[in-house]
Amino acid sequence: MFNPHPYDDPVAVNSISLPAGTEASITRGATAIAAALAARFASAKHPLVVALDGYVGAEFDDILNSVLRNLALKNIPAAVLNASLFKSPAQLDAQLAENLPADRVKDPVLLFGKLFHGDITALFAENAVENLRAQIAAASKQAAVVFVAGTGSAAAPLRDLYDTILYFDVTPKRAILRAKAGLVPNLGDARPRPFKETMRRFYYVDFEVAGKLRRELLNASDAAPDLLYLARSGPFDAAGECLLLDRPALSAICRALATQPVRCRPVYLEGVWGGSYISRIRKLPPVFTKLAWVFDLIPLEVSIVAQTPAGLQIELPYFTLVQKEGDNLMGAETVSNFGGYFPIRFNYDDTWHASGNMSIQVHPPRDYCQQQHGEPGQQDESYYVVATGHGAKTYLGFKQGTTKDDLLREARLSETSKKPFDHDKFVNAVPSRPGTQLILPGGTIHASGQNQVVLEIGSLTIGSYTYKLYDYLRADIDGVPRPIHTWHGANALDPSRVAPNVVAELVPEPKLLRGDGDPLRASQNVSGGTVSGEGWSEWLVGENPKTYFSLRRLEIAAGKSAPDDTRAGNRERFHVLALVDGETVTVEPAADPSRAFTMRYLDVIVVPASVGPYTIRNTGKQPAIGHKSRLK
Repeated sequence: MFNPHPYDDPVAVNSISLPAGTEASITRGATAIAAALAARFASAKHPLVVALDGYVGAEFDDILNSVLRNLALKNIPAAVLNASLFKSPAQLDAQLAENLPADRVKDPVLLFGKLFHGDITALFAENAVENLRAQIAAASKQAAVVFVAGTGSAAAPLRDLYDTILYFDVTPKRAILRAKAGLVPNLGDARPRPFKETMRRFYYVDFEVAGKLRRELLNASDAAPDLLYLARSGPFDAAGECLLLDRPALSAICRALATQPVRCRPVYLEGVWGGSYISRIRKLPPVFTKLAWVFDLIPLEVSIVAQTPAGLQIELPYFTLVQKEGDNLMGAETVSNFGGYFPIRFNYDDTWHASGNMSIQVHPPRDYCQQQHGEPGQQDESYYVVATGHGAKTYLGFKQGTTKDDLLREARLSETSKKPFDHDKFVNAVPSRPGTQLILPGGTIHASGQNQVVLEIGSLTIGSYTYKLYDYLRADIDGVPRPIHTWHGANALDPSRVAPNVVAELVPEPKLLRGDGDPLRASQNVSGGTVSGEGWSEWLVGENPKTYFSLRRLEIAAGKSAPDDTRAGNRERFHVLALVDGETVTVEPAADPSRAFTMRYLDVIVVPASVGPYTIRNTGKQPAIGHKSRLK
């Protein structure tokens, strides 16, 4: 997500109900928060030690300075310690060299890396913890309230010193936009590096260690220090729009979100091959002229907005919800199997009326992804074709009579000579029709062609690994030539994915699983009467031995309803639904219909594992087609 647009979609909001008194405990706005914190700290037993920690990109200064002013007015002496815990930039560069290799043969623009698996303390300087503990002890003899500010200040070796932890959470989009503006350096750096270098470190190191620390704090026992949580409430550029929640309020909000159907706030990204379909359907601002990706549910990159009965909106990183309510959201088995990560990701790729295709590309299979990038999983993908224009097609596999070596020879020659080659001689293409499901296990050469919209469903990777083999010699929207990755591509490509067998294997025929198999009959009049029938059906449209998700299509006639259950077969498994055709459907939990979510065309929602039985009601006047994803 190097180029997120600052637009905050106002429609992606989830109404929740809360226990009595929860809303009254939430403080809104920087001024009110500073006054409330100062009053709390002034009335506490002294000396009091408070940590100010947060996710990458957190801003401490405004709140801290306002609290200090309020304490001064109350004649409460306070001290501030900046938690300078990290090794020097040179030491960190040496330590992280394996995670951020500088091999431009393998990786021409140094985009990829290897995930760092340590926690935040592995980046601390020698004796940094001992030195800070000594500073806190000395300051506590002089001041009634001691503030310790900085990322990592609430790490486990220091946590026993604190009475209160203020945790400043930051959505990934906001962290990246602030980094792009030159406001956020990498951990341990005094000043920002070039943006792309900063982002690479973020993804493979900084975001990971900060996320692990957040998970520890969110799930600490009641015996741990008080946790006060600060979240955003308002657009990216709104000054002072923040909220202060105590642990019970945060828990109640997360519990509500994790026990009802919810939609995340999408992130919109422009790209050189971007189209215009989704921006038109969602009535986005006219600034979106090349909308390439719509991250509706990329778990580590989107946020989620809860709206209370009084209209208060609280925006959290979606991964904060995953970390806080994993069992309710995903099911305990999924949490265990995938290390606490949400295991499937969803986005739309839009090339509608665009200037060209996506790049000819390949993603790494499981072993390669883990060995090269330290990932916990693989990068398998799938495309569900949502809408097509004239001539739309999807590239899939090698053409019969050509080989992996043939393609790589031409791709490498083009990479060095900067001359185009005819990729259609080597790469097979299938006509795209709405409703077609393609499975793309790692190693499969593929691309979404011009003039279509596909719902892309992929498996868990924390980074993103698209090895571009040919990109038509295009420059990106920043004017810089787009990189080609033939070194990785040569190692990742599966030469056995050749037409026509690849089509038979990876474009499966739908199989009826449930329902009457012909739902549209229920809305047809015959001889003055309505044909009997349930009016809905569920079809298996995509499963493959190499992928761990199962893809289904739901067909529901107008005015009809389809039952479902996240606990079917005595296993709790979340469902992800996308409305890929039709007007509106309402997803209604059987246990509490008041917590229903009404989906519009192209919405993507999560039905948490904890929901159990639910109903999908077609509330539109036309037949509705839903896409459902779940774990096998």
